[in-house]
Amino acid sequence: MMAMQQTYRLRYALRLVLLFVSLLFTAWFFVKEIYIVSILVFVVSVVQAYLLYKLVILPFSEIEDFAAAARYRDFSRHFNIDKAPAGLQSLRSDFNLINQTFKSITREKEAQYQYLQKILELIQTGVLLYDTETGNVSWVNESLKKILELPYIPNLQLVEKKNAIVYNAVVNLEPGQSTVLLLDAEQQKLMLSAATFITEGKSHKLIAMQNINEALDENEARSWQKLLSVMTHEIMNSVAPIASLAATLKQQLQLGNDHFASSKDDLKLGIETIQRRSEGLMQFAATYRTLNKITSSGKQSFMVGDLFENVLQLLGPKLEQRAINADIILKDPLMKLSADRHLIEQVLINLVLNAIDALKDSHDPKMILSGYFNNDGRIIITVTDNGAGIAADVMEKVFIPFFSTKASGSGIGLSLCKQIMLLHKGNIHVKSVPGSGTIFYLQF
Repeated sequence: MMAMQQTYRLRYALRLVLLFVSLLFTAWFFVKEIYIVSILVFVVSVVQAYLLYKLVILPFSEIEDFAAAARYRDFSRHFNIDKAPAGLQSLRSDFNLINQTFKSITREKEAQYQYLQKILELIQTGVLLYDTETGNVSWVNESLKKILELPYIPNLQLVEKKNAIVYNAVVNLEPGQSTVLLLDAEQQKLMLSAATFITEGKSHKLIAMQNINEALDENEARSWQKLLSVMTHEIMNSVAPIASLAATLKQQLQLGNDHFASSKDDLKLGIETIQRRSEGLMQFAATYRTLNKITSSGKQSFMVGDLFENVLQLLGPKLEQRAINADIILKDPLMKLSADRHLIEQVLINLVLNAIDALKDSHDPKMILSGYFNNDGRIIITVTDNGAGIAADVMEKVFIPFFSTKASGSGIGLSLCKQIMLLHKGNIHVKSVPGSGTIFYLQF
């Protein structure tokens, strides 16, 4: 190829020199008034100029053909090298190489597109991509069409006509955020997430839409199963001895007055036991009512540091009695929290009481209340202790109502904490290492 290029350059230079010489002789003969020879040499100059023009214009003609093919994305064209002039063989070879590269890239992109399209068609999550300026839909999968019950979605105006609630949620949803829609008519719950990006100077918005009814129903059923399991266990623990004692008392009463007088103490003890277990069942029902009592919260702004100090002051006697060293750590002493102070205080009291109980066998009991901002700017409050920790098989059950590992526990404390945090659109979770300690996280 290099030899061909050098030959082409040499021919080009030779043509240029010959044209210059021809024009020089034409002018010389004309000055000498040898007009006939001057005319003949001029004709030769014209021929030389034409040959030079053909030599120069030929590559441009090839480039125009290649540009026209590229304009219409026709990369299937093959430029014949064998029959091409020597000066164009190198150029055509490069064109063929470019076409082959573009064809390879196009095939890879098409394969990736088909692969991605198949994946998006298989998933249950609906996906919608549209131009934020015009509202024209660039791409939509079958799952989203099924969710919205639309066979064809060319633009968002059609979504607005079908369901204005969904349309407003799609348009107003900020990038990186999620929201849940309740469609009363269809009894559906849709979770929407959004992301934006810019391609070729145009802003596009990507919407992911998922019908979460089934997932919520499954989680709800699982929660009810756990709840009923605990409730059944508690009720059976109370009903079984009551039934047994009642049968025994009935039998003794049937034996007559003489036996009744001799068994008076036993009867008294049996009746007291029945009373105690009945009161236990009533207390169980009362705690259940308490669990469902909290339905709203009155938010106010307050200092997190003041909240910590009030809780530790309230539980100071218990901490001193157990010789527990309680510290407060705040990266920002002026950190403020907007929440229902009374409810959040109740959460911290429950967690601190649990920590005090976990530290009862520790040689150097320590507890830390801390607050900080996470990477998303959300407030995190933690209650840390170096107590006995929580076993792995118990960890997943600690927030289930009425579940307790304590002999005298009601199993309602952490369930209330969970409900209070959910009312504040927050969450609570726990990390623990048996024998090393436990950390409860409150995320607002």
